[in-house]
Amino acid sequence: MAHEIRQDIRLSQQIMMSPQLQLAIKLLQLSRLELAEMVREEMESNPTLEEDGVHDAAESTSDAQLNPQKAREVDWEAYLENCYERPLRGANFSEESEESPIEATLTKKPTLVEHLMWQLHLSSLTSEEMLAGEFIIGNIDEDGYLRIGENNGDTTSYLKSITQEIATATGVSEDIVEGTINKIQQFDPIGVGSRTLKECLLTQAEFLGCRNRIVEEIINHHLNNLENKNYKKVAADLNIPMADVIDAVKVIMGFCPRPGSTYGQSEANWVIPDIYIQKMDGDYVIFLNENGLPKLKISPYYMTLLAKNGRGTDATKTYVQERLRSARWLIQSIHQRQRTIYKVAQSIVKFQREFFDNGPCFVKPLILKDVAADVGMHESTISRVTSNKYAHTPHGIFELKYFFSPKINTTDRADNMSAKSVVEKIKNIYAAEDATKPLSDQKILEILRGSGIDIARRTITKYREAMGILSACKRKRLF
Repeated sequence: MAHEIRQDIRLSQQIMMSPQLQLAIKLLQLSRLELAEMVREEMESNPTLEEDGVHDAAESTSDAQLNPQKAREVDWEAYLENCYERPLRGANFSEESEESPIEATLTKKPTLVEHLMWQLHLSSLTSEEMLAGEFIIGNIDEDGYLRIGENNGDTTSYLKSITQEIATATGVSEDIVEGTINKIQQFDPIGVGSRTLKECLLTQAEFLGCRNRIVEEIINHHLNNLENKNYKKVAADLNIPMADVIDAVKVIMGFCPRPGSTYGQSEANWVIPDIYIQKMDGDYVIFLNENGLPKLKISPYYMTLLAKNGRGTDATKTYVQERLRSARWLIQSIHQRQRTIYKVAQSIVKFQREFFDNGPCFVKPLILKDVAADVGMHESTISRVTSNKYAHTPHGIFELKYFFSPKINTTDRADNMSAKSVVEKIKNIYAAEDATKPLSDQKILEILRGSGIDIARRTITKYREAMGILSACKRKRLF
């Protein structure tokens, strides 16, 4: 078989994304904070970019050179007036100044491990107990439980295996390990360092002085019945009146099954809205939040330098031209991004007018295709716009994706309802129910069908579980 080398010319069409289009797409899907960070990084790397409104240092320098006497002059009258207007700080600790920001008065919340270590080092322990205690605290999870190994179902062997493993790892005896665990369980919060739920509840009952035979029996043998609120079964097994069971249950419900939960909570995430939607003169007005976003402009120094074809090598001129081109693309892309967000917000307000007038129960069915057709853009563009963008509305702060919801068929309405409006209705039904007679999923289904909403019972169960609402038997309260 012969081989040969030759040149062929072929014509073909390919879709190529220009660098400017790639930049615009990238900016469109960034959140507000990510955009601000990117702009600052670009300003540091691109000398042709500068913030609009910043006083040019060269101008101030030239003014001082032209008028040195003016540069030495100080407006002492304005300076002293400003000094006397501001209260002096430092000596008065009895009250806080209104001018001090709240961030200056906040302290870092200690973690559970830090809190326990602080108590451990304040306790009178031997060196071996201290060594075992540090190892124990290091293996306590966010819920406050000592987790080492896997529980195979046999509680006795599981507790012993934890003790043995700690003793092997620290080189101290099992008796010292067991004693140290008991001492840590008396730390604040009470029950921390427990290995099982039963051990945690019994420790709290002992500490609070309410550990009696009935409470101990329920914790040891009837936690499952307690979870399902099957109090009749507990009364029958223990052969005691229902009133005694209820009194014991009231005591146990005052315990904390997750003692470390108060320290394991994450810090609140602050959401800064990208859009403000306010009602003015009967209509809704959209404002873009541009606070914190630097207003960019191209440095006139480099524009003049390039226009005059000043000194410099070809490589320098090429570099400046590339930086200027990149700066123009960035400024244009940011403006395009803001215009696109504004158009999409306008379209959402038009489609979801009933939500803005009446609240979350009136969210209409809406898909990306509807907004894309309204603003004349592709669905992928709408998806990028609504990702990680938040709107401040008269009913709270919502992510833009919140306003998109599939429809649910109704039986006696001309228009269809959205899934989110149905979820809000279900949430309101649960909030208004009688805690002593909670509504089952079937009863919720009947109520919704009476309102003309035709959905399956399994859908109600799915919505209930997504909202973190327990089943009817677990929500029931007898007292």
